[in-house]
Amino acid sequence: MHRPPRATDRGPQGRVPVTVSAPDPISREGAISQLRPHPGIELRERPGPGTVALLIEDTLDETALTRLRRAVRSEGARTVLVTGAIRERELLDVIECGVAAIVWRHEATSHRLAQAILAASRGDGDLPADLLGRLIGQVGTLHRSTTSGPGVSSPGLAPREVEVLRLIAEGLDTGEIATKLAYSERTIKNVLHGLTMRLHLRNRAHAVAYAIREGYL
Repeated sequence: MHRPPRATDRGPQGRVPVTVSAPDPISREGAISQLRPHPGIELRERPGPGTVALLIEDTLDETALTRLRRAVRSEGARTVLVTGAIRERELLDVIECGVAAIVWRHEATSHRLAQAILAASRGDGDLPADLLGRLIGQVGTLHRSTTSGPGVSSPGLAPREVEVLRLIAEGLDTGEIATKLAYSERTIKNVLHGLTMRLHLRNRAHAVAYAIREGYL
C-alpha cells in the first residue's frame, strides 16, 4: 500500500534535488533556466526517492495523470504540477494522484516555482487559493451526496488533527499553524505525519480532502 514519501534527501550543501518534465523541449528548458540559478535547488536528470519532480502539463488527460501517479508511486518523488487549467472532474484525480503543489502556468515565475518546490520538499504542499476553494466545494458536495446528514463522519481524526487540517484549509503554513495553536513546528509536522501515515494519505491536500469528505470540516 502506498505511503507518503519520506522527507526529501538533500543534495550537496543541503540543496533540494529536482527533475523537470515537460511535453516539449522549450517548456522544459525554460523551467530549467528559471530554476538553475536558485541556490537551494539541484537539478537532476532522473527522479527517485527524495526528489521533487516538476511536471509541466498542457492538458490533464489520462496520459498526464498516469505520469503524475508514476512520479509519486513508482519513483517516490514529491510532485509539483504546472498547468494552465484544471477542470472540475480532474481536480480530485490530481489531488489523489499525490500532487504536493500546483502552480498555474501564467504564474510560473522563477520565484513561484522555487516556492512550490521548497514547500513540496518540506511536505507542506502549495495550492493556489482559488483551487483550494474549489476543492473544498467539490469534496463538500460529494460528502453531502453520500452521507445521511450533517455531522456524519467515520472515526479516524483526533480533535487536534481536525484543528490542524482546518487551518491548512484556510491557507496557513506550518509556522503559522504552530503559532496559532501554541505548538512547536515539530509538533505540527508530527501530527500531520502521523495522520497521513495512519490513514494512508499522500499529502496535506489529500488529508484536507479526506477530512471534508468524512465530515470533519
